[in-house]
Amino acid sequence: MTTRIDTRFAELQKEGRAAFVTFVMAGDPDPATSLSIIKALPKAGADIIEIGMPFTDPMADGPAIQAAGLRALKAGMTLTKTLGLVRDFRKDDGRTPLVLMGYYNPIYIYGVDKFLADAKAAGVDGLIIVDLPPEEDTELCLPAMKAGLNFIRLATPTTDDKRLPAVLANTSGFVYYVSITGITGSASADTAQVADAVARIKRHTKLPVCVGFGIRTPEAARGIAQAANGVVVGSALIDALRETLDSDNRATAKTVSAVADLTAALAQGVRGAKQAAE
Repeated sequence: MTTRIDTRFAELQKEGRAAFVTFVMAGDPDPATSLSIIKALPKAGADIIEIGMPFTDPMADGPAIQAAGLRALKAGMTLTKTLGLVRDFRKDDGRTPLVLMGYYNPIYIYGVDKFLADAKAAGVDGLIIVDLPPEEDTELCLPAMKAGLNFIRLATPTTDDKRLPAVLANTSGFVYYVSITGITGSASADTAQVADAVARIKRHTKLPVCVGFGIRTPEAARGIAQAANGVVVGSALIDALRETLDSDNRATAKTVSAVADLTAALAQGVRGAKQAAE
């Protein structure tokens, strides 16, 4: 089974460059603006899009992504509407890989089998569920793989060589390496440490390794892209969005373009790494 994620990484390998992966929150600051932002991302240079599923208790997220989730929930966003967002995106774009990222609780309430069928039908390619460890693979990971979705795992600086095989056992699509210990949007990624970590993970798997957390500038993106197969940026894009909102947290004329412009600048950074490495 080859997913859009697998296809995209194969294309990028031929080009000799890393993937640029963007994260945005579904429904932030409202469903219509959110759809416009997601539609703008591939044109701005995003290779893969992670879409956050808003949840009331996002324990791994820093203040920026927490606030984005709360704005989305306040605007009436639900898991059903998130899948609707994916369907709407797919009307015009059948190629860009989409990954839903979030927590298990909303999926559990929705019903695992129903969720997987609906997600696949909507055009979702993969899942990142941050609070389901490998010991819980029968809950969602194995059924997701059976349904034809990639199940993408997080590895962290504290995931040692003893733990890595368990983390990688049923992982597909790519491995998401969290470059810092702590929550999203807090510290900056260290390129040398990341390079060592990526090399260590690659001794255990043939999957692409994408690095996220702590990457905010085109320069940082370029540095990480030289060491990894992909660069993930979320908090910086959400900050750019937030800065355009009015006093009631509503979208303005600048909201979509602010996210698209930063995406384009970061994408240039990622693409610049290819030339730097040659």
